[in-house]
Amino acid sequence: MNTWKQAGRRLVMTTLFLAAFFTTFQTFSGVGAQELGRWVGEQAAHTNDELKRTAVQHMEKATAFFKRAIPTMQIEEKSMSTELEAAPVTLEEAVDWTRYPSVRVVATGYTAGYESTGKNPGHPSYGITYSGVQVHRDLYSTIAADPSVFPIGSILYIPGYGYGVVADTGSAIKGHIIDLYYDSVDEVFNKWGKRELDVYVIERGDGKLTHEELMALNEDEAVQVFRNEKSYE
Repeated sequence: MNTWKQAGRRLVMTTLFLAAFFTTFQTFSGVGAQELGRWVGEQAAHTNDELKRTAVQHMEKATAFFKRAIPTMQIEEKSMSTELEAAPVTLEEAVDWTRYPSVRVVATGYTAGYESTGKNPGHPSYGITYSGVQVHRDLYSTIAADPSVFPIGSILYIPGYGYGVVADTGSAIKGHIIDLYYDSVDEVFNKWGKRELDVYVIERGDGKLTHEELMALNEDEAVQVFRNEKSYE
């Protein structure tokens, strides 16, 4: 009687064990609900020895299955994690810039202040670029260039700075020199300084730029995901 009770308890425990992982691992194991039900029914008809032997066999199969399934799940999880880690996190990583023509330039920084323009707040032209738009630092920022090299309205991508739209000119901005707008002198020195680098010509301008065109570029939904990049702050 004790042997039968022990065998019965093992049957119940085995059935509960298999039922617990059945839902999660059904896809991997290929065991359907009807098959599991048929197996439980068969066990009830077995003798004590058959019951114990069958229970051990199923436990061994379950153990073997776990050993096969767990490494598979870990590989799949690692693969998904790698794909997520590989997703672009900056604008510079998100685009293959090499498909655009590049130009070697010397890039400096400027502000709307007296140190760059000779104008102070209150001057009627303070912060107004050659194109007529207000200086702006955003996803698409206003920059100065030689119109004979980069016409007004040209869109450049400057690594480490972002998109620049040519909106201004300058007496010292001749040839392959560009000036990048920043809100303060500290930002000019701490974030940029002076660099020689390749910039990418996204679009050549037609000689004019409006405030509406600049704002439309900055409101483009396709680039909003990059708005929180440190280079734009």
